[in-house]
Amino acid sequence: MQSSRRTFLVSSIGLASSLALSRHVFADTAKVSESDPTAVAMGYKHDATQIDKAKQARYVAGEECSNCQLFQGKPGDAWGPCPIFSGKQVSAKGWCSAYTKKS
Repeated sequence: MQSSRRTFLVSSIGLASSLALSRHVFADTAKVSESDPTAVAMGYKHDATQIDKAKQARYVAGEECSNCQLFQGKPGDAWGPCPIFSGKQVSAKGWCSAYTKKS
C-alpha cells in the first residue's frame, strides 16, 4: 500500500511539472500580433521604423524593444518576452509606448 501511494505521488508531481513547463514554453514562443488589443492600445509595431510619429509623439528614432528595459530577450535575439504583453514575444526591432531606455 505504501509503495502505491508513493508511486502515485511521484507520478502526479512529474505530470504537474510537465504541464507547467509546457505551458511556460508555449507562452515564451507565442508572438504578439500587431492587432492584439494590448498591442493596439500601446501602439506596438514589429518594426519601429514604421511608427507613425503623428500618432506616437514619444517615439524617437533608434528606440526599439531590444534596447528597452522591459525586453527580456538575450542580446542578439530577434524576438523576446515582454511583460507588457503577458509574456508573449515582441520583435527586437519593434516599439511600443511603454518603451523605457535601458540604463
